Amino acid sequence: MTKVHTPLILVNFKTYSEATGKKAVKLAQTAEKVSLETEVCIGVAPQFVDIAPICHAVSVPVFAQHIDPIAPVSFTGHILPESIREAGAVGTLINHSERQLTLADIDATIKRARETDLLSVVCANNTSISAAAAVLKPNMIAVEPPELIGTRIPVSKAKPEVVSGTVEIVKRINPDVVILCGAGITTREDVAAALRLGTEGVLVASGIVKAKDPYKVLLEFAESITKA
Repeated sequence: MTKVHTPLILVNFKTYSEATGKKAVKLAQTAEKVSLETEVCIGVAPQFVDIAPICHAVSVPVFAQHIDPIAPVSFTGHILPESIREAGAVGTLINHSERQLTLADIDATIKRARETDLLSVVCANNTSISAAAAVLKPNMIAVEPPELIGTRIPVSKAKPEVVSGTVEIVKRINPDVVILCGAGITTREDVAAALRLGTEGVLVASGIVKAKDPYKVLLEFAESITKA
């Protein structure tokens, strides 16, 4: 398994055309280049069909955007955790605001991820949801107020109390959980602010994927970590 360490920059490719197919592989290679140059851990979360090609092309950690808490039997159209692991992924997002689950399904999905040796990154939109998720013992929690996603307004500036409050409560419940900051992360200052609030990395998407020069922006993000 590709080693994941913190501070972590995790880039969610979503279903953007700029990160689909060959473009997804190219963007993953950009992430790998910056990671090698700065020694900052940079992971990517591409669309399902792009996981295997990316895993063959690069050495950075690859995450799925979702898995279903199912067994390898008759579940047409579902995402089997074992298939994601076999494709080369090391982890998965769970409960992203664009793919929300019930708390019971979050619990079941975390358990299936654990069974298949996949790291679990649970997305939560506020402090109380983060606290509930922490009890379920995921590997990571990414706090992302949905109203700020894609706005270029970082939660670390718009709602710093949500980030600091999440860090305080989650670490009290489960000190082993890694906390990431998401929503509106677009500049190196946003990354630095997130780390100052006690998080151990960032979950980003359009700030990288839709940037005119993803390499330049990723390098700035990474340097905000190495020079902190």
